[in-house]
Amino acid sequence: MNALDDAISSHAQTGDERAASRPFGEVTNVRKVYPPRGKSQEMVALDSVSCAFGEGELVSLLGPSGCGKTTLLRVVAGLVKPSEGSVFVQGRPITEPQRDFGFVFQTANLMPWRNVMDNVLFPMEILKQCDAAARRRAQELLDVVGLSAFAQSRPHQLSGGMQQRVALCRALIHQPKLLLMDEPFGALDDFTRMEMHDLLLNVRVMTKAAVMFVTHSVSEAVYLSDQVLVFSKRPARIAERINVDLPYPRQQAMRFTPAFTEYERRASAALGVVK
Repeated sequence: MNALDDAISSHAQTGDERAASRPFGEVTNVRKVYPPRGKSQEMVALDSVSCAFGEGELVSLLGPSGCGKTTLLRVVAGLVKPSEGSVFVQGRPITEPQRDFGFVFQTANLMPWRNVMDNVLFPMEILKQCDAAARRRAQELLDVVGLSAFAQSRPHQLSGGMQQRVALCRALIHQPKLLLMDEPFGALDDFTRMEMHDLLLNVRVMTKAAVMFVTHSVSEAVYLSDQVLVFSKRPARIAERINVDLPYPRQQAMRFTPAFTEYERRASAALGVVK
Protein backbone atom coordinates (compact mmCIF):
# COMPACT_ATOMS: atom_id res chain seq x y z
CA MET A 1 0.00 0.00 0.00
CA ASN A 2 1.16 3.55 -0.74
CA ALA A 3 0.50 6.55 1.52
CA LEU A 4 -2.76 7.39 -0.25
CA ASP A 5 -4.06 3.81 0.04
CA ASP A 6 -3.21 3.80 3.74
CA ALA A 7 -5.03 7.09 4.24
CA ILE A 8 -8.12 5.85 2.37
CA SER A 9 -8.16 2.67 4.44
CA SER A 10 -7.86 4.70 7.64
CA HIS A 11 -10.70 6.98 6.49
CA ALA A 12 -12.99 3.99 5.93
CA GLN A 13 -12.09 2.33 9.22
CA THR A 14 -12.59 5.37 11.43
CA GLY A 15 -15.85 6.72 9.97
CA ASP A 16 -18.00 5.17 12.71
CA GLU A 17 -15.66 6.46 15.40
CA ARG A 18 -15.90 10.02 14.07
CA ALA A 19 -19.69 9.79 13.86
CA ALA A 20 -19.87 8.77 17.52
CA SER A 21 -17.80 11.74 18.72
CA ARG A 22 -18.86 15.36 19.07
CA PRO A 23 -19.36 16.96 15.64
CA PHE A 24 -16.35 18.78 14.21
CA GLY A 25 -18.68 21.51 12.94
CA GLU A 26 -22.05 22.57 14.32
CA VAL A 27 -24.50 25.03 12.75
CA THR A 28 -27.45 25.80 15.02
CA ASN A 29 -30.60 27.68 14.01
CA VAL A 30 -28.76 30.05 11.68
CA ARG A 31 -30.94 32.76 10.20
CA LYS A 32 -29.65 35.48 7.88
CA VAL A 33 -31.77 38.48 6.95
CA TYR A 34 -30.49 41.20 4.65
CA PRO A 35 -31.99 44.68 5.29
CA PRO A 36 -34.16 46.36 2.64
CA ARG A 37 -32.43 48.32 -0.10
CA GLY A 38 -34.27 51.20 -1.69
CA LYS A 39 -37.87 50.14 -2.26
CA SER A 40 -37.17 46.44 -1.84
CA GLN A 41 -38.20 44.50 1.25
CA GLU A 42 -35.82 42.72 3.57
CA MET A 43 -34.55 39.40 2.20
CA VAL A 44 -34.47 36.24 4.30
CA ALA A 45 -31.56 34.27 2.86
CA LEU A 46 -31.41 31.55 5.55
CA ASP A 47 -34.24 30.50 7.82
CA SER A 48 -33.30 28.46 10.91
CA VAL A 49 -30.68 26.21 9.31
CA SER A 50 -29.04 23.57 11.50
CA CYS A 51 -26.53 20.88 10.55
CA ALA A 52 -23.44 19.11 11.81
CA PHE A 53 -20.45 17.43 10.19
CA GLY A 54 -17.54 15.35 11.38
CA GLU A 55 -13.78 15.70 11.25
CA GLY A 56 -12.53 14.83 7.78
CA GLU A 57 -16.08 14.65 6.41
CA LEU A 58 -17.13 16.11 3.08
CA VAL A 59 -20.59 17.67 3.22
CA SER A 60 -22.25 19.16 0.15
CA LEU A 61 -24.78 21.98 0.16
CA LEU A 62 -27.06 21.16 -2.78
CA GLY A 63 -29.79 23.38 -4.08
CA PRO A 64 -30.98 25.72 -6.86
CA SER A 65 -29.10 28.91 -7.66
CA GLY A 66 -29.86 31.75 -5.27
CA CYS A 67 -31.27 29.55 -2.51
CA GLY A 68 -28.76 30.59 0.17
CA LYS A 69 -26.06 27.87 -0.09
CA THR A 70 -23.24 30.36 -0.53
CA THR A 71 -24.61 32.52 2.27
CA LEU A 72 -24.38 29.56 4.66
CA LEU A 73 -20.88 28.76 3.42
CA ARG A 74 -19.81 32.34 4.14
CA VAL A 75 -21.42 32.25 7.57
CA VAL A 76 -19.48 29.07 8.40
CA ALA A 77 -16.31 30.71 7.05
CA GLY A 78 -16.82 33.70 9.35
CA LEU A 79 -17.11 36.06 6.37
CA VAL A 80 -20.80 36.86 7.05
CA LYS A 81 -22.39 37.25 10.48
CA PRO A 82 -25.72 35.49 11.00
CA SER A 83 -28.74 37.49 12.13
CA GLU A 84 -29.52 34.67 14.57
CA GLY A 85 -27.98 31.35 15.53
CA SER A 86 -24.44 30.13 15.96
CA VAL A 87 -21.59 28.27 14.27
CA PHE A 88 -18.99 26.24 16.16
CA VAL A 89 -15.97 24.50 14.64
CA GLN A 90 -13.83 22.32 16.90
CA GLY A 91 -15.77 23.70 19.83
CA ARG A 92 -14.98 27.36 19.17
CA PRO A 93 -17.52 29.97 18.02
CA ILE A 94 -17.00 31.30 14.51
CA THR A 95 -17.64 35.04 14.33
CA GLU A 96 -14.82 36.11 12.00
CA PRO A 97 -12.46 34.58 9.39
CA GLN A 98 -10.18 31.87 10.77
CA ARG A 99 -6.54 31.29 9.98
CA ASP A 100 -7.00 27.53 9.83
CA PHE A 101 -9.76 27.65 7.20
CA GLY A 102 -9.20 27.48 3.45
CA PHE A 103 -11.51 28.89 0.77
CA VAL A 104 -11.83 28.02 -2.92
CA PHE A 105 -14.11 30.25 -4.99
CA GLN A 106 -16.02 29.69 -8.24
CA THR A 107 -13.11 31.19 -10.18
CA ALA A 108 -9.43 30.60 -9.42
CA ASN A 109 -8.72 34.32 -8.79
CA LEU A 110 -5.00 33.84 -9.33
CA MET A 111 -2.76 36.91 -9.44
CA PRO A 112 -1.73 37.18 -13.10
CA TRP A 113 1.64 38.81 -12.38
CA ARG A 114 2.73 35.92 -10.12
CA ASN A 115 3.85 32.50 -11.23
CA VAL A 116 2.18 29.32 -9.98
CA MET A 117 4.55 28.80 -7.06
CA ASP A 118 4.18 32.38 -5.83
CA ASN A 119 0.39 32.19 -6.12
CA VAL A 120 0.36 29.06 -3.96
CA LEU A 121 2.67 30.67 -1.40
CA PHE A 122 0.65 33.89 -1.08
CA PRO A 123 -1.26 32.84 2.10
CA MET A 124 2.04 32.00 3.78
CA GLU A 125 3.28 35.49 2.97
CA ILE A 126 0.18 36.94 4.65
CA LEU A 127 0.88 34.73 7.69
CA LYS A 128 4.57 35.75 7.58
CA GLN A 129 5.54 32.10 7.36
CA CYS A 130 6.89 31.98 3.81
CA ASP A 131 10.04 30.02 4.65
CA ALA A 132 11.82 27.02 3.18
CA ALA A 133 9.32 24.63 4.81
CA ALA A 134 6.42 26.46 3.18
CA ARG A 135 8.12 26.26 -0.20
CA ARG A 136 8.67 22.52 0.25
CA ARG A 137 4.99 22.05 1.12
CA ALA A 138 3.96 24.10 -1.93
CA GLN A 139 6.11 21.86 -4.12
CA GLU A 140 4.57 18.75 -2.55
CA LEU A 141 1.06 20.05 -3.23
CA LEU A 142 1.93 20.87 -6.84
CA ASP A 143 3.30 17.33 -7.19
CA VAL A 144 0.02 15.88 -5.85
CA VAL A 145 -2.11 17.84 -8.34
CA GLY A 146 0.26 17.14 -11.24
CA LEU A 147 1.54 20.69 -11.73
CA SER A 148 5.13 20.46 -10.52
CA ALA A 149 6.36 21.15 -14.07
CA PHE A 150 4.35 24.38 -14.16
CA ALA A 151 5.67 25.98 -10.95
CA GLN A 152 7.20 28.89 -12.87
CA SER A 153 4.31 29.35 -15.31
CA ARG A 154 1.94 32.31 -15.21
CA PRO A 155 -1.84 31.79 -14.85
CA HIS A 156 -2.56 32.78 -18.48
CA GLN A 157 -0.44 29.82 -19.60
CA LEU A 158 -2.73 27.35 -17.81
CA SER A 159 -6.10 25.83 -18.69
CA GLY A 160 -9.12 26.51 -16.49
CA GLY A 161 -8.77 23.13 -14.78
CA MET A 162 -5.09 23.73 -14.11
CA GLN A 163 -5.87 27.13 -12.61
CA GLN A 164 -8.38 25.55 -10.25
CA ARG A 165 -5.73 23.03 -9.19
CA VAL A 166 -3.46 25.93 -8.30
CA ALA A 167 -6.30 27.55 -6.36
CA LEU A 168 -6.79 24.29 -4.46
CA CYS A 169 -3.08 24.17 -3.58
CA ARG A 170 -3.23 27.79 -2.42
CA ALA A 171 -6.19 26.98 -0.16
CA LEU A 172 -4.32 23.99 1.35
CA ILE A 173 -0.83 25.49 1.77
CA HIS A 174 -1.43 26.55 5.38
CA GLN A 175 -2.86 23.10 6.30
CA PRO A 176 -6.45 24.19 7.06
CA LYS A 177 -8.72 22.12 9.28
CA LEU A 178 -11.75 23.13 7.19
CA LEU A 179 -11.86 23.69 3.42
CA LEU A 180 -14.81 25.70 2.10
CA MET A 181 -15.54 25.44 -1.62
CA ASP A 182 -18.08 27.55 -3.51
CA GLU A 183 -18.99 25.77 -6.78
CA PRO A 184 -15.29 25.55 -7.72
CA PHE A 185 -15.78 23.24 -10.71
CA GLY A 186 -18.89 24.80 -12.23
CA ALA A 187 -17.10 26.40 -15.18
CA LEU A 188 -15.14 23.29 -16.17
CA ASP A 189 -15.99 20.81 -18.92
CA ASP A 190 -17.42 17.47 -17.81
CA PHE A 191 -14.20 15.48 -18.27
CA THR A 192 -12.04 17.98 -16.35
CA ARG A 193 -14.73 18.25 -13.69
CA MET A 194 -14.66 14.49 -13.07
CA GLU A 195 -10.86 14.60 -12.86
CA MET A 196 -11.14 17.36 -10.25
CA HIS A 197 -13.66 15.28 -8.28
CA ASP A 198 -11.16 12.43 -7.90
CA LEU A 199 -8.34 14.85 -7.14
CA LEU A 200 -10.37 16.54 -4.40
CA LEU A 201 -11.27 13.21 -2.80
CA ASN A 202 -7.63 12.12 -2.80
CA VAL A 203 -6.40 15.43 -1.40
CA ARG A 204 -9.13 15.46 1.24
CA VAL A 205 -8.06 12.03 2.49
CA MET A 206 -4.37 12.93 2.50
CA THR A 207 -4.86 16.25 4.34
CA LYS A 208 -7.67 14.99 6.64
CA ALA A 209 -9.41 18.36 6.21
CA ALA A 210 -13.17 18.58 6.54
CA VAL A 211 -14.80 20.02 3.41
CA MET A 212 -18.00 22.01 2.93
CA PHE A 213 -18.82 22.07 -0.78
CA VAL A 214 -21.49 24.17 -2.53
CA THR A 215 -22.99 22.77 -5.74
CA HIS A 216 -26.18 22.70 -7.79
CA SER A 217 -25.19 19.40 -9.46
CA VAL A 218 -26.94 16.34 -8.03
CA SER A 219 -24.39 13.92 -9.48
CA GLU A 220 -21.46 15.95 -8.16
CA ALA A 221 -22.95 16.11 -4.67
CA VAL A 222 -23.56 12.35 -4.51
CA TYR A 223 -20.14 11.38 -5.89
CA LEU A 224 -18.13 13.63 -3.57
CA SER A 225 -20.03 13.55 -0.32
CA ASP A 226 -20.33 11.71 2.92
CA GLN A 227 -23.42 13.86 3.58
CA VAL A 228 -25.63 15.86 1.22
CA LEU A 229 -27.75 18.70 2.62
CA VAL A 230 -30.54 19.46 0.14
CA PHE A 231 -31.76 23.06 0.36
CA SER A 232 -35.19 24.41 -0.40
CA LYS A 233 -35.75 27.56 -2.41
CA ARG A 234 -35.13 30.85 -0.60
CA PRO A 235 -35.54 31.39 2.26
CA ALA A 236 -33.25 28.41 2.59
CA ARG A 237 -34.13 25.52 4.83
CA ILE A 238 -32.67 22.03 4.77
CA ALA A 239 -35.27 19.94 2.95
CA GLU A 240 -33.43 16.64 3.46
CA ARG A 241 -30.19 15.21 4.83
CA ILE A 242 -28.78 12.31 2.85
CA ASN A 243 -25.94 10.20 4.25
CA VAL A 244 -24.10 8.75 1.26
CA ASP A 245 -22.93 5.24 2.10
CA LEU A 246 -20.79 4.56 -0.97
CA PRO A 247 -17.43 2.84 -0.44
CA TYR A 248 -14.02 4.48 -0.65
CA PRO A 249 -12.09 4.95 -2.78
CA ARG A 250 -14.82 6.41 -4.98
CA GLN A 251 -14.52 5.46 -8.64
CA GLN A 252 -16.20 6.92 -11.72
CA ALA A 253 -17.86 3.57 -12.52
CA MET A 254 -19.94 4.06 -9.35
CA ARG A 255 -22.01 6.64 -11.19
CA PHE A 256 -23.70 3.83 -13.12
CA THR A 257 -24.63 1.64 -10.16
CA PRO A 258 -28.18 1.25 -8.79
CA ALA A 259 -27.06 2.62 -5.40
CA PHE A 260 -25.72 5.81 -6.96
CA THR A 261 -28.85 6.25 -9.04
CA GLU A 262 -31.02 5.86 -5.95
CA TYR A 263 -29.09 8.60 -4.13
CA GLU A 264 -29.55 10.83 -7.17
CA ARG A 265 -33.28 10.08 -7.17
CA ARG A 266 -33.61 10.93 -3.46
CA ALA A 267 -31.76 14.20 -3.89
CA SER A 268 -33.76 15.10 -6.99
CA ALA A 269 -37.01 14.32 -5.18
CA ALA A 270 -35.98 16.58 -2.29
CA LEU A 271 -35.33 19.32 -4.84
CA GLY A 272 -38.79 18.76 -6.34
CA VAL A 273 -37.32 17.69 -9.70
CA VAL A 274 -38.86 14.19 -9.61
CA LYS A 275 -41.60 12.58 -7.52
